[in-house]
Amino acid sequence: MSKVPSTDRPVVGVVLDHEPFPNQDTTVSGVFSRRPFYALRTLYFDALWDAGALPVAIPYVEEAIPHYLALCRGIVTPGGRYPFPDSWYGKGASADSPFPRARFEAEITRAALDADKPLLGICCGMQVIGGVLGAKIHENVMDAVETEIDHLDEKPAEEDAHPIRIVEGSLLHRIAGATEMDVNTAHREALFDVPDGIAVTATAPDGVIEAIEVPGRRFALGVQWHPEFYADGPNRALFEALVAAGE
Repeated sequence: MSKVPSTDRPVVGVVLDHEPFPNQDTTVSGVFSRRPFYALRTLYFDALWDAGALPVAIPYVEEAIPHYLALCRGIVTPGGRYPFPDSWYGKGASADSPFPRARFEAEITRAALDADKPLLGICCGMQVIGGVLGAKIHENVMDAVETEIDHLDEKPAEEDAHPIRIVEGSLLHRIAGATEMDVNTAHREALFDVPDGIAVTATAPDGVIEAIEVPGRRFALGVQWHPEFYADGPNRALFEALVAAGE
C-alpha cells in the first residue's frame, strides 16, 4: 500500500462556479451535462499551484464553511456572472438571490472576513466582497459610466486592455511594486458607492473601480481584472502574496 505523501504547501480553496440551468442539448460543444454542475477554468488552479499553494475546489455546502476555513489558509473567489441580490443593485430591498453561487459565495466571503482568513476576490469575487460590505453594483458599467473603454470586450482576456492607477501605500501597491500597471478586462458589472470600511485602491482611466481592500485585515483584496491569465509579473505576485499571507 503506497504511502500518502506529506506536503508543506498551504492549502488555498477556490470557490467553484455553477451552471444551474445548462443547455438541455448535450450535442452543443462545451456542454458538460444536462443536470446542474460545477465548473471553473483551470487557470485559477494553475496560478495557485505555480505560486506555491495546494489548490482545492470548494463546492456549495454552507454547513461546511467552518470546515473549509479550518482547512484552507486562503480563499479565492473567482470570476463568473450571475445576478446579485436586488439590494446590491440599489433597486429594492431583497437581500437574496435565486442563484446557489450568489448565496454561498456571500456567506463564505463574510465568514472569511470575520475570521481574517486571507481572501482574494477576482472580478465577480471582488464585487461580492464589496456587496457584503454594503457597496452598490452597476448592472452594466457601459450604461452607467461615460467611457471609451469596453470593459467587457475591449480585448481578449490574454491581452492588456487598459492601465490602472494604484493608490500608493496600499496592499496592491506593495504587491505590484508600482502605482500603475496594465490589466485585461472582462466584466459587465462594476462597484460604486463604496462605504466606509472598504478602501478603493485602484481605478481605470474612466474612474471605474479596479481594486478594493478591507483595512484591518491581514489580506482582503479584490481586483476587477483577471490575474490568472498572466504567468508572471505583478499578477503572479498577487497569488504569491495570498499564499504568503496564509503561511
